[in-house]
Amino acid sequence: MKTSGLDGAELDYWVARGLHDFIREIHFTDGGQTLAIRGNDRGRAWDGRFLPSTSWEAASVVLERACRLEMKDHGRGEVVCKAVFGSAGAAVEGRGPSLRIALLRAFVQHAFGKHVDDEFPRRSQLLLGGRAETLGEGRGAASAVDAPTPGGRIGDIGSAARQ
Repeated sequence: MKTSGLDGAELDYWVARGLHDFIREIHFTDGGQTLAIRGNDRGRAWDGRFLPSTSWEAASVVLERACRLEMKDHGRGEVVCKAVFGSAGAAVEGRGPSLRIALLRAFVQHAFGKHVDDEFPRRSQLLLGGRAETLGEGRGAASAVDAPTPGGRIGDIGSAARQ
């Protein structure tokens, strides 16, 4: 599927997948129609709905990751957004009926390229870097706590307790 055609829940899902630096888990609620996430963005815990295609509050996490942003409104219901994500990133272009949709499509293109998988899984997933793993019934509760933390946690001594 082309990233330029993503919309609604599919766009929300691929944005969440691209934000693997702060999102640990992706869940679907309301019969698979609403995306919910668990994660921590720069000290702010996020546990609940994540709908960047319809909410600037959610889309702001993408906007804050843009190092450079240019926008053109052609006035025909099409906005073109050119963005650079990361200090060494190349400019990517997204188009959409609004700045928010154009920005999100540009971000997904930055994260995954011009195409993403056609399959849109509506099952709970654990994000491990850029990879997503389906959460089974016996795994969900412990998996968020056990997610890899390369830098460790504050206060984590890393040695066995003395007895």
